[in-house]
Amino acid sequence: MNEKNHVFLGELKPIKMKLVKKILKVVLVLILLLVVGVWIYSWSFHPDYNGELELENISEDVTVYFDDIGVPHINAQNQKDAYTALGYVHAQDRLWQMELIRRIAPGRLSEIFGAQLVETDAFFKGLGIVENAKESIAKLDKNSMSFQLTMAYLDGINQFITNGSTPIEFELLGIEKTKYTIEDVYHVKGYMAFSFAHAHKADPLLTEIKEKLGDDYLAELNIPIYEKTATLRTEKNPIIKAEMAKAIDRIFTKLPSPPFIGSNSWVIGPEKTKNGKVLFANDPHIGFAQPSVWYQSHIKTPDFELYGYNIALTPFALLGHNRDYAYGLTMFENDDLDFYYEENNPDNPNEYKTPDGYEKYKQLEKTIKIKGAPDSTFTVKVSQHGPIMNDLVKQITQEKPVAMQWMYTKLDNQILDVAYGLSHAKNLAEFKSTAAKLHAPGLNIMYGDAKNNIAWFASGQLYKYRDSLSTMLILDGASGKDEIKEYLDFEKNPQAINPSWNYVYSANNQTDSIDGYYYPGYYLPEDRGERIRQLLQSKNDWTKEDVMKMIYDVTSNIVIDNITQIAGSLDASQMTENEKIALEKLQAWDGRYGKEQVAPTIYTHLIYNIMEGTFADEMGDSFENFMQTGGLMKKVIAVQLNRDKSVWWDNTTTDAKETKKDIVGEAFHKSITALEAQLGGEVSAWNWEKVASVEHGHALAAGGSLMRSIFNVGPFVTNGGNEVINNQLFQLNGTGTYNIVAGPSTRRVIDFSDIENSMSILPTGQSGNIFSDHYNDQAKKYVDGDFVKMMLNQKEIESSKNKLIFRRK
Repeated sequence: MNEKNHVFLGELKPIKMKLVKKILKVVLVLILLLVVGVWIYSWSFHPDYNGELELENISEDVTVYFDDIGVPHINAQNQKDAYTALGYVHAQDRLWQMELIRRIAPGRLSEIFGAQLVETDAFFKGLGIVENAKESIAKLDKNSMSFQLTMAYLDGINQFITNGSTPIEFELLGIEKTKYTIEDVYHVKGYMAFSFAHAHKADPLLTEIKEKLGDDYLAELNIPIYEKTATLRTEKNPIIKAEMAKAIDRIFTKLPSPPFIGSNSWVIGPEKTKNGKVLFANDPHIGFAQPSVWYQSHIKTPDFELYGYNIALTPFALLGHNRDYAYGLTMFENDDLDFYYEENNPDNPNEYKTPDGYEKYKQLEKTIKIKGAPDSTFTVKVSQHGPIMNDLVKQITQEKPVAMQWMYTKLDNQILDVAYGLSHAKNLAEFKSTAAKLHAPGLNIMYGDAKNNIAWFASGQLYKYRDSLSTMLILDGASGKDEIKEYLDFEKNPQAINPSWNYVYSANNQTDSIDGYYYPGYYLPEDRGERIRQLLQSKNDWTKEDVMKMIYDVTSNIVIDNITQIAGSLDASQMTENEKIALEKLQAWDGRYGKEQVAPTIYTHLIYNIMEGTFADEMGDSFENFMQTGGLMKKVIAVQLNRDKSVWWDNTTTDAKETKKDIVGEAFHKSITALEAQLGGEVSAWNWEKVASVEHGHALAAGGSLMRSIFNVGPFVTNGGNEVINNQLFQLNGTGTYNIVAGPSTRRVIDFSDIENSMSILPTGQSGNIFSDHYNDQAKKYVDGDFVKMMLNQKEIESSKNKLIFRRK
């Protein structure tokens, strides 16, 4: 290189460095502008917790204080203004949730999610919820407070739709915001009611067990056999195809909004509390999702005050308390849904047989709008009993039409007045009269007050069929013999008011006798109920702190009895070293599902393998459906383990005649071998936290791992398991990994001796808005069993850093 070129290149280097520096500065400025732009854009999605906004249709200004967990404390001069403000603040935190849940019952999910939800939409469109809503709304007293406050609440939501920001989920899916109506309110209540029902899972399966295997097999599932109708018993049929139950299970797994599962509640009378005042506890069990189910709010006007928990699009709190009384809910689990075989006219498939001759099916044409695809149209036939399920569940291959009779759509619907009455009762007598109006879904309504009253009402319209008829089987729709004979007066419903034992409780168990007989239902096993009863009986000086500890309790006494039965069927002399250690862990277990415990890991794997070894050979493809029948399956576990002889013990796929010891022994060996492969050869390292976890899933998480990481909350390890008080529900399976899908949707402890310091917690947070500070701020406290205050003290509330004023426009 000559000297001239060398000099030139030497001059070029500083020029290049200057250029690079300029480029870097430009890039940095662009990045900064992008960050600022994203921040400004994201801020537009934030809920308004501070400042002033104009609100139409209010008579006076409304002040809303947002506390440290985002709960709005609404101060207004009248209830109409308060409920208008409630609608607005509820929408700004939960509009996406409102949009999802309002679409389920009328079958409108495919409009935003596409063809994958067509089956779900078709099913819900045919249930009659929409038709029932129209009939119920037409009968409403438009001058009633329940109607007027509902319309004020909807007005607040719609004003947010007009003036507020659009949730990011709407932007991502391209959803246009549209106004909400009172029909939406009823559709949500209809979906909620249907999610309470269990007959659609159990009845088809039990009917086919009866028809294919016979009464002996059905009876040993602990189902009373009243009829001795002829059944085909010429051979054992190893395949049971309960197509309808399977299809409905699949429909529910696709729902973007969680179903209602179970619940605990107990109310302790003053005689058993240290401070001589009522203590109230409630934790409804609902499927986990993000956002969580309940939205907390505190309304205060000169004539009304309530700290309540609202479901999306429900103006009146379904759980609540104030200085005078508290109320909460658990599922009654009564049977309010029945299936009927109809008999078509052989000459006209549009007619069905009745005792008075053939009647025409009512035919309803339904259309589903599908995102990115043409509309889908189908027809639903409706008999005197209800919609024909064959039209809604295409997997039903049998020729017989199956109709669904559901109490929710069969009788007049007063559910709006019920919700209003529970939240506005002046005393126990008014509260009871409101509970009597509920026809469906069946609910245990719990009550306690500052005047030392405690009460429990099993609410829902109960009814009788003819003696010896099992409503857990599909009934005869043609003969007229299987029709309802009598509706029971509410005074015959199970209930207790200030009982002599000084507490009331509910954990979805079989209720006491009604008018001389037990009312049929899909009740859960006694595990939680027995634990609650034992703990309440154990002392007479209960405090708020005791109840907070109890509501997080994770011990089951029933599993200890089950392990005794299991151990009695095992031969230790034939065991490997790890099998002996595992059995020792089980026998030393106190029944506590702590995350550090080893025994729950062994026990849960073992129970699934025992159930599979016992029932799968006869049930075939429907075994997994049986495992999802909830209370039925769970009740069978202890019942079957206590049987030394059973028609179910024999494995019908082998020539040998298996016994209980054979099935339990094989299941134990299979479980320990599988756990060694999954978790290693050190039994003491098989901790429960390694196999059980909870993640609160957002509806958009199905979009992939990126969406999941952005919108989901968790995963977390946690204490608890199936059917302990801190009920962490998961599906028993053979994989050894358990995804907790449901549990306490809130935990509330209300102390009438210190009402301003009552406590609660949500699974994730108050807001469903990803940009809110309250999207997941309670999640860690929840899994750890901690609580936050439900604030009632006005001076404390007014010290909140966030204050939003709605000015009258």
